[in-house]
Amino acid sequence: MAAQPAPLASVTVGDIKITYLPDGEGHFVTAAFMPASSEEGWALHRQWLDDERRVVTTFGGFLIETGDRKVAVDLGFGDASVEFPGFGTLAGGRYLDSLKQTGVAPAEIDTVVYTHLHIDHTGWTAPGGNLTFANARHLAGHGEWDHWQQPDESGAGPVPDTVAALGSRLEASADGDTIAPGVTVVATPGHTPGHQSLIVSSGSDRAIILGDVLHCPAQITEQDWGVVFDVDPGLARRTRDRLMAELEASDTTVAASHFPEAVFGRVLAGEGKRNWTVG
Repeated sequence: MAAQPAPLASVTVGDIKITYLPDGEGHFVTAAFMPASSEEGWALHRQWLDDERRVVTTFGGFLIETGDRKVAVDLGFGDASVEFPGFGTLAGGRYLDSLKQTGVAPAEIDTVVYTHLHIDHTGWTAPGGNLTFANARHLAGHGEWDHWQQPDESGAGPVPDTVAALGSRLEASADGDTIAPGVTVVATPGHTPGHQSLIVSSGSDRAIILGDVLHCPAQITEQDWGVVFDVDPGLARRTRDRLMAELEASDTTVAASHFPEAVFGRVLAGEGKRNWTVG
């Protein structure tokens, strides 16, 4: 059966609620998306591919509700559909409808946190030039904004409307910063220089919102499979290895925004390899 993009779903972490807000999906040519991967390797991970043997990814963001705080983490791809010959397709447009299903209005969002500023995480920042979450602080990792002020040959960076809207609003966050009660930044560089993840903890419960540390469950076992958009592939690999070693030894809930089928799960230590499990 072909992989499907992940649906809207929620988990609770103690007294904190995390909801995944789907925006759209991507279907990518395996060798173009993960250059170190192979046809033989993908034969072991066919459940993450569509009928044309392309990698299925989900685009979206997360809503964290903690006390009276409402935090949006990443803002999807935006209301657009794009095809890149030889690479794949990207489409968005559902993010605000997903948010509406939670009963939370845009005016209630008090903080926006970006794991990084790639276009598929910033798409609903300022469509048409106006901030979607005008009442919110906007935060990105230390060094992330500076990185995207340089020429972007990859085409993966934020669009001009996003850059213009964030120019006077974006604040830098750093490793160890507390964003809201129970929500803490952890630096996870490599995919981009200022890439960050978020630890959500309440009582004895703990979750981590990975951002783009991982794009597909196959990477949990195929440790060499980075993605073409990793700015520093070596550092991205070391970050993946460090986090996977930590996660397989814990009960931490993993929130992986690009995973197909389900974005919430756990990394488990198996016999000779790690496994991804949901539920």
